[in-house]
Amino acid sequence: MNHVRKNRLLPYLGIPVILLLLFLRFGLYFLKSDGFDGLSMLLPVLLLCFILFALCTAAFFAAWVYQDCKRRGDDPVLWAAVVFAATPFIGLLVYFLRRSEIKTICPACGQRISRKAKYCEECGTHIEKEDQDIMVKQGTHHLTLIAAGIGSMVLMLACLTGFIVSAAAGKGINTDVASDSRVWNLGTISMNENAYLDGVWKLDFRSAGEGFVKEQKMTIADADTQLLCADISCGTVPDGATLVLWLVQGEVAKSVDVTNLSGPLEYPLNEFENGRIFVRLQINGVENTVSEIYIR
Repeated sequence: MNHVRKNRLLPYLGIPVILLLLFLRFGLYFLKSDGFDGLSMLLPVLLLCFILFALCTAAFFAAWVYQDCKRRGDDPVLWAAVVFAATPFIGLLVYFLRRSEIKTICPACGQRISRKAKYCEECGTHIEKEDQDIMVKQGTHHLTLIAAGIGSMVLMLACLTGFIVSAAAGKGINTDVASDSRVWNLGTISMNENAYLDGVWKLDFRSAGEGFVKEQKMTIADADTQLLCADISCGTVPDGATLVLWLVQGEVAKSVDVTNLSGPLEYPLNEFENGRIFVRLQINGVENTVSEIYIR
């Protein structure tokens, strides 16, 4: 009996522990990188908690489905995996539409038969039914798993709501194009290409929200001799539209209007120091723009 209980505990303890370790590894890696640069810690914490509670919600409901399948003679592992992978909302809907009725065992031949059957379909034995016992056994089971799943879902939705409200209000999000931190945009951009290979940043976009900022971190090896080269062509320039190139490093922030360049721009970097520099394009209404930026 103890051995059986230990085997049952493994899915309940092992799977959440594995998910938690993966979650912590992802979180620690992201914290060590600059992925949260330009954000207050509230937003990533809300996002990570949302992911964690979403996994817990799926795990609790999948565990309930596992137990329910065992009572009905279905494949518990298959259905638990379906509910976990398809999210509880879709997975539970499919499960409730497809799940089998609870069956009993024929005392004569051991065949699983419907609780409503009067005779065994396999051997024909008359089945004595006790209505009161059937009603008790068909009651909701494993209420702890259901309560835990609902609780996790409420916390998940609370974290998601907090994240959306904070992001929409711009709280804790850096949108200052002249700051020495990552810039986050609340608008949208329609891009054809955005790549940084071998020190060359290629950005090709069709349109973007007003003031949208695309940025790329580059490295200055010799500020006294190197130049920032920018070959930029704006295909569509409505009245009042501009495209501004920003170079930001620490307290130094320089901007150049590159809306109507007659040729490639060569900007000296002697005002900056060796090391990382933010290269940004602030899009103010221009469309169908192709750019190629690098340091040489």
